[in-house]
Amino acid sequence: MSEPARDPIQPPPVAERVFGLRLPLAVRYARLLAEHGVVRGLIGPREVERIWDRHVLNSAVVSELLPEGWRVVDVGSGAGLPGIPLAIARPDLEVVLLEPMARRVAWLEDVAWELGLAMSIVRGRAEEGVVRERLAGSDAATARAVAPLARLAQWSLPLVRPGGRLLALKGASAAEELTRDAAAVSAAGGVRSEIVSCGGGVLDAPTTVVVIERGAGTSDRDGGRRRRKDR
Repeated sequence: MSEPARDPIQPPPVAERVFGLRLPLAVRYARLLAEHGVVRGLIGPREVERIWDRHVLNSAVVSELLPEGWRVVDVGSGAGLPGIPLAIARPDLEVVLLEPMARRVAWLEDVAWELGLAMSIVRGRAEEGVVRERLAGSDAATARAVAPLARLAQWSLPLVRPGGRLLALKGASAAEELTRDAAAVSAAGGVRSEIVSCGGGVLDAPTTVVVIERGAGTSDRDGGRRRRKDR
């Protein structure tokens, strides 16, 4: 007699190490993503089997790079990655999901309500003036599968305060991309770029993140928002 098929939404044992007591919320998010993500065009059909390692855990471990209480803007959030797993794993963070497409914004609002997550959801693009006025002065910006590093730095670094960080989740070509786009990143105000692996000892394939600090000499229009001290 054959064994029953494995439920792809059943979390792997390491998930508890990442989410702790909030693991049930992560499971509910994974199930929402599996049940509605394909229909809404948020993930491909083959991604359901890899929801935990490729999407939920892959995003959540980036929390290693975020000090307590930081305000994080998730640029081009899409299905809420990495923003929603970060908000679940780290309720101390102030997470803002930034997404230009109305149908995806509706999805993010539904998920935030369903999970009871205290986060802001903004419809717009990072390069829009009104968005920059509203979100400038944030401590960090995250982005996953949004754009090449040159454009991503140009769009996202203006949202971050001097001394803050852009965290770009990238794949195996991260080093090549960083070298190729170094001049563009510098022109956008980026300094002290490095490639960091997150989730070592937790994930079989740790998450590769390009970390770019915004230079202190860059002009900062924060729309009157209180400046934060480095934590």
